[in-house]
Amino acid sequence: MRPRTIGRRKITNTSVELTELGFGASVIGNLYRVTSVEDATAAIEAAWEAGIRYFDTAPHYGLGLSELRLGAVLRQRPRAEYVVSSKVGRLLVPNERPQGVDSEGFVVPDDLRRQWDFSRDGVLRSIEDTLDRTGLDRLDVVYLHDPDDHWQQAADEAMPTLAELRDQGVISAIGAGMNQSAMLTRFLNETPADMVMLAGRYTLLDQSALDDVLPTAHRTGKNVIAAGAFNSGLLSHNRPTEGTTYDYQTAPTPLIDRARAIADICEQHGTT
Repeated sequence: MRPRTIGRRKITNTSVELTELGFGASVIGNLYRVTSVEDATAAIEAAWEAGIRYFDTAPHYGLGLSELRLGAVLRQRPRAEYVVSSKVGRLLVPNERPQGVDSEGFVVPDDLRRQWDFSRDGVLRSIEDTLDRTGLDRLDVVYLHDPDDHWQQAADEAMPTLAELRDQGVISAIGAGMNQSAMLTRFLNETPADMVMLAGRYTLLDQSALDDVLPTAHRTGKNVIAAGAFNSGLLSHNRPTEGTTYDYQTAPTPLIDRARAIADICEQHGTT
């Protein structure tokens, strides 16, 4: 089957070109529930057949499981044909007190735990660990992952380290990925980031990025990747039900009602 044609966008001042739709690999790290190897592989291959050539992962997703699964499939494809991004800021280290299952939403054994680290050494180690898990020869894009409580170290150590790697040609583009827009605006204004990954703040239910990140990106000529477009679950159903998730928590009833009202409008216009 020939891949479908999806438009591409170039990241300003870099060699990176992304397809306009990307594959977010948190779910194949067993987010919320177990996803079999077969289903994870099928999802990646379906994305490829649909023409998607941008794949995003992170050590956080399933304590490395997402990176392992994504790499196993992409290693079979020509490396020049796709773009991979991963993230730094959470090192995976042995868990001295395992309880059986990860406590951060992924259905995986907790033999490892996450350790916040936005130091230079932490960034370098995280990238090396990701390359080991994926089995890839390089990462195209690297983001700082959720540095909400670590601005100073992220801005003073992590981002300059990524900029150095970019300038050396080790990686091609750098940025930060978060679920809030205020700090991403600071990254655009105050650091050498090429781009930011904005999760959940530019969706049908939340357009708060219109007040800060998007106008800042327009003014600075930098790029925004809109992630979490389904707000982690609530918008992924034609008609959401009780118990669905919004921003990785149980969705409150008023938001479910808003999503249902949007579904009503869609149905009136013959769409979903």
